[in-house]
Amino acid sequence: MPGHPRCYDRGVKSPTGARRLAHRRIHEGKVVALDVDEVEEPGGVRATREVVRQRGSVAALAVHDDGRVVLIRQYRYAVDAMVWEIPAGRLDPGETPAEGAGRELEEEVGLHADTVAPLLEFFTTPGFCDERMYLFRATQLREVPARPEADERIEVRTLPLEEALAMVESGEVKEGKTLVALLLEARRRARP
Repeated sequence: MPGHPRCYDRGVKSPTGARRLAHRRIHEGKVVALDVDEVEEPGGVRATREVVRQRGSVAALAVHDDGRVVLIRQYRYAVDAMVWEIPAGRLDPGETPAEGAGRELEEEVGLHADTVAPLLEFFTTPGFCDERMYLFRATQLREVPARPEADERIEVRTLPLEEALAMVESGEVKEGKTLVALLLEARRRARP
């Protein structure tokens, strides 16, 4: 996994004034890396920080012409649960976030979007991870063959936004990017 652009060489100050004093890469995997850094943060705070490094993620809220949205459900080992979410995945090297979101939508649910519009960019868990999520709204959908990864078992559900919001309120939808996407879509539709 390549070094993250916000990782500064030893002693060089970041734009915020933070400095990395020492660095150790503990693990380098296919999906994430784990660094242990000795840092001096703004205000002179010195600390040891364990940081999960990840190259970025993309997600797409697919919205059909009739307003229905697409959710997927799959097993997530980290939380040992079947999780309802929107199609998403890692950003591949060399692709733009919009390309990645479109690719994930095709792979996971078999939908191609003629329009992939940015909704939001946010940090998923900045207390210990540098993952940046790029969230999109995908429209003008047409069916294409799905191409799930070998280890993916995905249930696809297309439903009215009101039903998806009821799943949020009941606690059936607990996953962060999906909560953000559905609530942004509800807000968008509520505007005059």
